[in-house]
Amino acid sequence: MSHPVTGIHHVTAIASDPQRNIDFYAGLLGLRLVKRTVNFDDPSAYHLYYGDESGSPGSIVTFFYWPGMGAEGQVGAGQMTAITFSASPSSLDYWTDRLSRNGVTVERQTRFEEETLAFNDPDGIPLEIVAVAEDSRQGWAGSGVPVEHALRGLHSTQLTVRSGIATEKLLMEDMGCRCVRREGNRSRYEFGTGGSGRYADIVVDATGPFGMGGVGTIHHIAWRVATDEEELGMKDGLHRSGFAVSPVMDRDYFHSIYYRERGGILFEIATESPGFAVDEPAESLGTELRLPKQYVPLREKIEIALPPLEPPRQYA
Repeated sequence: MSHPVTGIHHVTAIASDPQRNIDFYAGLLGLRLVKRTVNFDDPSAYHLYYGDESGSPGSIVTFFYWPGMGAEGQVGAGQMTAITFSASPSSLDYWTDRLSRNGVTVERQTRFEEETLAFNDPDGIPLEIVAVAEDSRQGWAGSGVPVEHALRGLHSTQLTVRSGIATEKLLMEDMGCRCVRREGNRSRYEFGTGGSGRYADIVVDATGPFGMGGVGTIHHIAWRVATDEEELGMKDGLHRSGFAVSPVMDRDYFHSIYYRERGGILFEIATESPGFAVDEPAESLGTELRLPKQYVPLREKIEIALPPLEPPRQYA
């Protein structure tokens, strides 16, 4: 079978409060809020998308919102366990200072000879900023973060599993990856032409806790293909390998299929088109509530039920 997956499309995580989430990701981290819509399965909850100026595949982080007590999850095996961004090597001091001044605890680490900042978002989701010299992508310049320090997009995934054998087999045989590095219990796999935004890291943790979905965890990882035809080819190939793959779902801004890999992590494959400017002008992305087609007749009722959202807090 062909292997058209070229890297990361987006990551979707679960948060508790949409305004606090906006303040952190659009305000403090300087990402662009490129779409405000609702959960396809639950129009009483927002689904917010952040990314670069256009919401390019590989730059996108999205959030579902589960407010209330008892919604907390646990980060662990069977999940993607960190959202990892790319920034220029000269930016780590800037981000260390900006995050620390605003009450975020930052830890410097090194892996695969990459300098990394590790910290958590307000819901406890693990985040990282990795210093990457060879990354030509440009981050959002309209947030107040100087463009030379802006987050450029997603760098890699961290897939934590009890055993890496089946997950590695899927990545290499069904998704076209190649293993490029190993370090301790971490192995790095590369899609397509390689580089930042095209890495999948498998972390084997045989003794740590199992992940439990909920607030503070990553719900799924979406991989990128260019066209609907390539997605259908992947769907057929995954079926032949014994995976239960969903029908193609129209998510308005991309088309998706879903399947759970053997280590327990939910994978999505998403197309590059039609993109986020399909229902609002590129210059005003994320400024108005956009609704999936099936909810348009219910707009008035949905808007009344949703909490109001303010522009992101401005950080010094």
